[in-house]
Amino acid sequence: MASVSSTYARAFADVVFSAHLDANRAVGGLRRIASLLAESQDLRRVWENPAVPADQKRKLLDAIVDREGIEHHARNLVAVLIDHRRVQFLGRIVEQLKKELDARMGFAEADITSARELGDAEKRALEAQIEKVTGKKVHAQFGLDASLLGGAVVRVGSTIYDGSVKGQLEKIREAISS
Repeated sequence: MASVSSTYARAFADVVFSAHLDANRAVGGLRRIASLLAESQDLRRVWENPAVPADQKRKLLDAIVDREGIEHHARNLVAVLIDHRRVQFLGRIVEQLKKELDARMGFAEADITSARELGDAEKRALEAQIEKVTGKKVHAQFGLDASLLGGAVVRVGSTIYDGSVKGQLEKIREAISS
């Protein structure tokens, strides 16, 4: 349910900004809880079981938060999800929250696929070019695809910048065929 995850993500993003929280720490704490929830079938059973009293679920949450050193704002969000029987959406909420915070802070996610492994200097130069084109700070994810033959393909949101040899060859083929 996209609307559930975006509603909670927007609300928690409001909390992050109004309380001047460290966004990375808040997201990291929620990711850690989501990871524990995904890894532990027992934890999922307890938190999703309506027969287990809410105060016992929150005590378990508090033990996890104390052990992991997670801040109380993240704990409160998970407690609300537990109370409203929406804890199964936590992973999607965390991903939506990351996107919401990035948008509010002027960041763009860029998926960069290259034909070969890029060096650190090449990665920084490519990120700088993308920042110049988009006007936003960039969080880049790098991947490999040998079928590109050379160059790179960059996806920022729904926009694709194709600087690959494969892409150039396809453009030439289309021009010749038309």
